[in-house]
Amino acid sequence: MKNFPSRKERKEEKDRVTSKMLKTYKPEVRDLWFREQMMADEETMSYNHHWGGTIPFPEECWKDWHEAWVSDDKDCYYRYVADESGTFVGEIAYHLDEGINAHVADVIIYAPCRGQGNGSEALELLCQAARKNGVRVLYDNIAIDNPAIRMFLKHGFHEESRNDEVIWLRKDL
Repeated sequence: MKNFPSRKERKEEKDRVTSKMLKTYKPEVRDLWFREQMMADEETMSYNHHWGGTIPFPEECWKDWHEAWVSDDKDCYYRYVADESGTFVGEIAYHLDEGINAHVADVIIYAPCRGQGNGSEALELLCQAARKNGVRVLYDNIAIDNPAIRMFLKHGFHEESRNDEVIWLRKDL
């Protein structure tokens, strides 16, 4: 007779922040050059056209931004995602938006690294980390014309609401 894992063992497996190909990396201030590069790249930031496109992220802002976002606070999580060779391919994050009292997700894959399954793996890593940190529900607001909506739906998010500009997606973890 085959032994099936207990509920506790299944939960422990579910809570590990692992992936087949990608791994998370907690960036140091000096590593924020990659975020600056992504934020300045028009193709990478094309999803953000409703909110202005590219985003300036000059080096003089890095230290304060790092202190606010790259912490051990359970309500704010930020990591780079790297491939097997250690090359950064994107970023994942969530934060507690106090205005709506909800944790809002963020997955950005650097444009040259898209179309290889990195977004799907990164989203799974983000969900694992959020679950491990006690987050019960993740939301994301995505521009209505962003093709990433399909990826979020494929990974268990469902539509909460929409208007002419954005769709709000939700996943119960």
